[in-house]
Amino acid sequence: MGSLLLENETTARLRFRKVAQHDFKKWLPFYQNPDSTKYWEGIPNDPVIACQQQFDRIFERYQKRLGGMNALVLKGSDELVGLCGLLVQYVDGAKELEIGYSILPRYWSKGYATEAAKKCKAFAKLHSLSSSLISIIQVDNLPSQKVAINNGMHLDKTTSYKNNPVHIYRVQL
Repeated sequence: MGSLLLENETTARLRFRKVAQHDFKKWLPFYQNPDSTKYWEGIPNDPVIACQQQFDRIFERYQKRLGGMNALVLKGSDELVGLCGLLVQYVDGAKELEIGYSILPRYWSKGYATEAAKKCKAFAKLHSLSSSLISIIQVDNLPSQKVAINNGMHLDKTTSYKNNPVHIYRVQL
């Protein structure tokens, strides 16, 4: 499997780059908005702790070559919009390649998650990284399910993941 990071890839409005420690303060508003995490159990209530745990996981994935979230920045301004990437996951004992995405609340409903997710799918297909991709989405998270559907994915199964009831959306490549 080649590199799973989309470093320096672009879409019409976005550029992908590695997440850097200096992104922490820019990403903190994601955790300060309760709507960002209302679907997922097990996230610390303290936004700083929750953000630090996510950044720790991102950098650990980079070190272990398990893919990871890329910072999504607006072309031209380098303003952070969200995180998106290809992640090695284990679901029900099976190794999977997931498209993960999170967008800062001020950029919700502008199509950025779909735009970035479609780029991840195209990148995985171009580089033959997997025969299929999934997105792991909490069963009540309709906005994220809409992104998966817009990315050509279909509901594959419902299961439990990290003590959360989730839908597994899948697309064949």
